[in-house]
Amino acid sequence: MAATAGVSPSHRRNSSGLLFALVIIGGGALLVIGWAVSSYNRIVSADQEVRARWAQVENAYQRRADLVPNLVETVKGAANFEQKTFTDVTEARARVGQLSAGELSGALENPETFQRFQQAQQSLGTSLSRLLAVSERYPDLKATANFRELQAQLEGTENRIAVERMRFNESARDFNTLLNRFPTMFIARAFADRFQARPYFEATPDAQKAPAVRF
Repeated sequence: MAATAGVSPSHRRNSSGLLFALVIIGGGALLVIGWAVSSYNRIVSADQEVRARWAQVENAYQRRADLVPNLVETVKGAANFEQKTFTDVTEARARVGQLSAGELSGALENPETFQRFQQAQQSLGTSLSRLLAVSERYPDLKATANFRELQAQLEGTENRIAVERMRFNESARDFNTLLNRFPTMFIARAFADRFQARPYFEATPDAQKAPAVRF
């Protein structure tokens, strides 16, 4: 009789059971790996969305900073215009420029840098609002075509800043929620050096209020 004839039915059942268990374990492992990969990719996508929104915020703020020199030069041409007013604007813009590109690129991972950026931009926004308020007392300046155009551009830019800040906060909220949601939180913690909670822009009274345009 062949050697295989000596294999007992119980042995064959044990072998089949072991094979079945291995298939179950392997299938479960594949499911876990698939879930981990999917969760990781979701976090990456959310992170990229936050970074894209941050870039738009930076662009909007840079647009405002670019308008300041021409605005200051135009205001300087007005007779007896308060020196301190446009000096404050110039100094506030300088503080914004003190944050290097390297610092800003890491602002999302560094709450202190993010806070410094926000405070510097708020200071500039407040100074610009004060300058435009003072300009109301100078009819000749208000009648200048260049000033009127700059004032309108500044209002549009301030509105764009408000929109981009709101969109950034929304994407940061979605990202932070994903990091803390079960069971995705386990993947986020496993890659904690890469995925960190993102800061938010905080609303402050009148800091980002668009200057009113009055002709």
